[in-house]
Amino acid sequence: MRRVVLALLVVAVLAPGAHAASGTSTTQVPPGSFTPQTGPADLTEKRATAIFLRDDKVADWLDRYPKRDLVTDATFDKERRDWSVGVWSSSAGQIASGRVDDWTGTVTEAWTGPQVAWKMARGTSGAFGGSQINSLPIWLGLCVIFLVGLADFRRPLTMRNLDLVVLLSFSVSLWFFNRGDIFTAVPLAYPPMAYLLGRMVWAAWRGGPERGRPVWPVWLLASAAVFLAGFRIGLNVRGSNVIDVGYSGVVGADRIVHGESPYGHMPREGSLKACGPADAEGEIRDRIQTNGRCESANERGDTYGPVAYEAYVPGYLVFGWSGRWDKLPAAHATAIAFDLLALIGLALLGRRFGGTRLAATLPFAWAAYPFTQYTSSSNTNDAIMPVFLIFGFWLVTSAFARGGFLALAGWAKFGALLLAPLWASYGESRRFSGKGLFAAGFALASAAAFSILLLDPNPAHAARVFWDRTFGWQVGRDSPFSIWGWGQYHAAGIPDLGPFQQVAIVLLVVGAIACYFVPQRKTPFQLAALTAAVLIGFELTLTHWFYLYIPWFFPFVAFVLLAARRRRVETVPAHDDAERELVPAG
Repeated sequence: MRRVVLALLVVAVLAPGAHAASGTSTTQVPPGSFTPQTGPADLTEKRATAIFLRDDKVADWLDRYPKRDLVTDATFDKERRDWSVGVWSSSAGQIASGRVDDWTGTVTEAWTGPQVAWKMARGTSGAFGGSQINSLPIWLGLCVIFLVGLADFRRPLTMRNLDLVVLLSFSVSLWFFNRGDIFTAVPLAYPPMAYLLGRMVWAAWRGGPERGRPVWPVWLLASAAVFLAGFRIGLNVRGSNVIDVGYSGVVGADRIVHGESPYGHMPREGSLKACGPADAEGEIRDRIQTNGRCESANERGDTYGPVAYEAYVPGYLVFGWSGRWDKLPAAHATAIAFDLLALIGLALLGRRFGGTRLAATLPFAWAAYPFTQYTSSSNTNDAIMPVFLIFGFWLVTSAFARGGFLALAGWAKFGALLLAPLWASYGESRRFSGKGLFAAGFALASAAAFSILLLDPNPAHAARVFWDRTFGWQVGRDSPFSIWGWGQYHAAGIPDLGPFQQVAIVLLVVGAIACYFVPQRKTPFQLAALTAAVLIGFELTLTHWFYLYIPWFFPFVAFVLLAARRRRVETVPAHDDAERELVPAG
């Protein structure tokens, strides 16, 4: 009897069970015997495909397509002991993919729609910024600090308090993005941007800030900004990651230091010899490059402006680069450096245009806003452009400096180039001498930025490669991370708004040019509001938009929202080159 009981216990332990992966459906095969780790598959191709197609998530998405247009394929992986299953539509390409465990019959992965081709659409926890900034306590903690520190609780129903809430409302979209729900996350990003665009245009039209200011003393805001700056450095060092954008910056710096232009010289895969293991997808990224070095591939890393690579040179010179996509200390150092430069620049800007209170308030706003830390923790190049714009705005009365800093910003992220008409129209730049100084500053900074193309033996060829790898590729790229890129899913019932994008782009260009003429004489407040409006408008037209771009416009939105009401605004006579500063109220 005891032998019978023991035998039953052994059978119970060895019998197949449910081992479902988190977030996926579970479908089991009929009970069978234990499958060893070698030998033929237990499931057939037909059976594995049927299990995958019955998954709730997969079935719901495939119901959008005519069944007669669907083609399936399943391949058995002997090492992983599972099946890779794909589904194609004759009109839309591959529309679903996933994996089925051969032993248990469990669907361990199920990707549909944009998740098939875009890993960043799969809602992987901590894929951007690491686990700490994406944790609920830290994210909500920063949101609370931001709102409590900047809201005017004496007048809770002011527009400015609403503006602060709208700035934080991007978190709702991000929450859905982190769950992999792209078709909910993407549309939710547009109402806040559209609202902020309208508010900036309205503020520029009115010509002055809203009533209200933070209730906390200056010393407390300044102390909080310093504490948060240290906290942000700690998050970056201990709990962040480096995505492909930061990696490409380090690679570009390596190429520059070794006398080579980054454009057309990024590490690639192709047929190059492997020098590392395969990843979870079976892809081998580490390859022996033409320089004889084993490097991790990032073939499309050369799509940014030259300043986006030159900015990484100091970090590279200090920390170097192993050739692999490892911890990349040079990327961390660059992200932290530009984060601190943003704080310093905002303090200087605030001191110049609003006194000590604004000098403490603006750095606090940057330090407490969770999306600026999201950029820092992702170790991207997205703080470089706004930092140059911040310092250009600080030196706004110098046409030469303003033109130079605008060029550096534009040759880091091309969207800043749309600010050229607006920034060229400020103050003395409307006069011939001012225009010349602005153009000279812009040209000199541009020449310095593009000097790296001279590293190529044929500069003309280098210029063509630059165009093809940057503007040429960006203009024609597809992406599911904006409403304009959903035409590829039109067969699934998703609206195709692509034609309206061209209208939006025309309106943006017309608006950017109009900023040169209206208003004719701009105050610093109006310049900040229109700067934010142009950058937001640019982001609204992008085919590929992401939360990392919010810090592009945030400093200028913050300036407009947080500048206290002034008693008067100095006017500039037509013959006077003096700056128009906002005069602090009391």
